[in-house]
Amino acid sequence: MRSTKPVLALLHGWGMNARVFDALVDLLAIDFEVRALNLPGHGGRAALAVNTLQSWADDLAQQLPDNVLLLGWSLGGQVAMRAALDHPRKIARLVLLSSTPRFVAAEDWARGMAADDLQDFGTALLADPQATLLRFLSLQTRGVSDQKTLLQQLRQSLQALPQASSDALLGGLSILRETDLREQLPQLAQPTLVLHGALDTLTPAAAGAWLADALPAARHVQLARAAHAPHLSHPTEVAAAIVRFAHD
Repeated sequence: MRSTKPVLALLHGWGMNARVFDALVDLLAIDFEVRALNLPGHGGRAALAVNTLQSWADDLAQQLPDNVLLLGWSLGGQVAMRAALDHPRKIARLVLLSSTPRFVAAEDWARGMAADDLQDFGTALLADPQATLLRFLSLQTRGVSDQKTLLQQLRQSLQALPQASSDALLGGLSILRETDLREQLPQLAQPTLVLHGALDTLTPAAAGAWLADALPAARHVQLARAAHAPHLSHPTEVAAAIVRFAHD
């Protein structure tokens, strides 16, 4: 029998896979038909021939029924925003978790990572993919009180499914380097929940605040003690915020 619950789709970030949402899936299964998805080339999925924000957003839209609630985490949030702009019938509402319209800093955008630091990630990735991914995990947990436990959760999620392919990892870094959605945000009309951790060092809290202000129909929730992975460090709070948003 087909579920009568609304569909909630979850899309992970760079280098990770759908298993990073296991705790959130358990908490939200009462209210939603939850579908945790893998980006192209991640979690055992084949990579696309062309890895761009547009191709990943189109790939995502093909997996969704109409009128879903879509959560995108980090890079997944950028893919979700692009999909919401290009396929509005598919996506009724958005949750942007630790995401940003522009990942890399610029003269007119101080709320991002230095371009040289991201380039270093690409160089290190080619030399030692596993060590680079583990370094990225440590950045996601920096500043959280129970960093060791959270880092272990991320490592377990990473190892639960096949590691992302090198093409997908490099393609994802290219998307992070090149994406700038700031000018398109006024066209994104779907009601949106912007969820961010105040301690986030990868996508700073200031980026989340700016994003919420720039979107036409957004609300902003900042978790004071969370970093880049609030769904792992504060899953109950994140789930409650999503349920409230969906039912408003």
